[in-house]
Amino acid sequence: MSARPSRITAFWMGVGSHVLPFADATSAELPMSRLLRLSLFQISCGMTAVLLIGTLNRVMIVELHVAAGLVAGMLALPLVFAPVRALIGFKSDTYRSVLGWKRVPYLWMGTIIQFSGLAMMPFALIVLSGDTWAPPWVAQVAAAIAFLLVGAGMHTVQTVGLALATDLAPEKSQPNVVALLSLMLLFGMVLSAVVFGLLLADFSQLRLIQVIQGCAAATLVINLVAVWKQEARDPSRTRGRESGDPGFLDSFRLLRATGPWNRRLLAAGLGTAGFAMQDVLLEPYGGQVLGLGVGATTGLTALLAGGGAAGFIAGARWLGRGADAHRLAAYGALLGIFAFAFVILSGAVESTVVFALGSLMIGLGGGLFGHATLTACMRVAPPRQIGLALGVWGAVQATAAGLAIAAGGILRDIVSALALAGTLGEAMAGEATGYVTVYAAEIILLFATLAVVGPLVQGTGAGARPQPRPGLAGPAEI
Repeated sequence: MSARPSRITAFWMGVGSHVLPFADATSAELPMSRLLRLSLFQISCGMTAVLLIGTLNRVMIVELHVAAGLVAGMLALPLVFAPVRALIGFKSDTYRSVLGWKRVPYLWMGTIIQFSGLAMMPFALIVLSGDTWAPPWVAQVAAAIAFLLVGAGMHTVQTVGLALATDLAPEKSQPNVVALLSLMLLFGMVLSAVVFGLLLADFSQLRLIQVIQGCAAATLVINLVAVWKQEARDPSRTRGRESGDPGFLDSFRLLRATGPWNRRLLAAGLGTAGFAMQDVLLEPYGGQVLGLGVGATTGLTALLAGGGAAGFIAGARWLGRGADAHRLAAYGALLGIFAFAFVILSGAVESTVVFALGSLMIGLGGGLFGHATLTACMRVAPPRQIGLALGVWGAVQATAAGLAIAAGGILRDIVSALALAGTLGEAMAGEATGYVTVYAAEIILLFATLAVVGPLVQGTGAGARPQPRPGLAGPAEI
């Protein structure tokens, strides 16, 4: 009998190490409880992301009757700050403050900016819908400011939060820590999509105001809990910057000199654009083409994020077994090609099941691709430049996503207008034509991604893997 408890304990310990893909992310310096609390900042970012690209774009296009091109442009405005992510990460690396913190001031500043944008957003959207005596440009400017503030805050919080996590974790477990934080972002998207769908099942403008401002208040509380006592005060950081420290441009040049970064970042940008063009169109497609309600289409966002979470978990397991990151990115892009083909087919056969399957596959392929490209960039980054590599990857990904979102909405509006006017012929005169054109463009982008990422695969020319850096785990150790 005395041996039974030890056998049960050993069994569950064995199950945990195999089932939990991020079990190796914990360490004596960063135990699981502290890591999960830190990851709450990703929950708040995921909640805001679903609100913007999942719920608000559907409400603005279908319920408030705002043009899809204008909606896409609003959602793409945060890309103005996306290239600054690399600079934000670098600045938080070298920041000197009286309190001895380098990450916390930037993270809290980003939280305040994000809260400010969310607080004014519902009223700006209602004015944008035409419920005002003011000229149209007033509503457009107010909405633009709100979206800009939210985007700037999210970029700052995510970049600095991920950098803080890499500071706290040992170098060996840093890739798994970052992967876990990415998974928590998707978990936040799934959870908030379900909650928003339930709250907005009976839509009204008052309920919309309550949901958005509740999200703003939750952002403050969640990020405060996440960052509380995470970064120790370092007296050495109260001094000014050392004269011998390299600047941002010098550090970036050193990073690019370590390998085929241009091709690596081009692949990340193309693939991200290929998955992101549908961000403001998937829910309206379900509403206008398949006749789904607000709650049902918001639930599809949860399905999309759930597929992304599954992609991150599967990617972590395969990478932990030594899989090549670039090869895994190619698999993700290939899965995305099939996913968009299913979405196009769902409109032709008017099948909600096929549409849901395509949405799930989009999330799964996007999760595999995002995790693989992020891991590839971190693995080949030189010592002391992991934070910069993380910022550069994030800048490329966010910029590509923003441009793709704007292009997708504009392309949909132009093609739909031509189709409904009969310019494209009688067979194309329908609501689905504009959406299908965008999905076909995404398939083309993902094929281009396969062409770019091919030479990066391990052992094939430019993608030949460099020697592991001292102190950093190779693929078999992660």
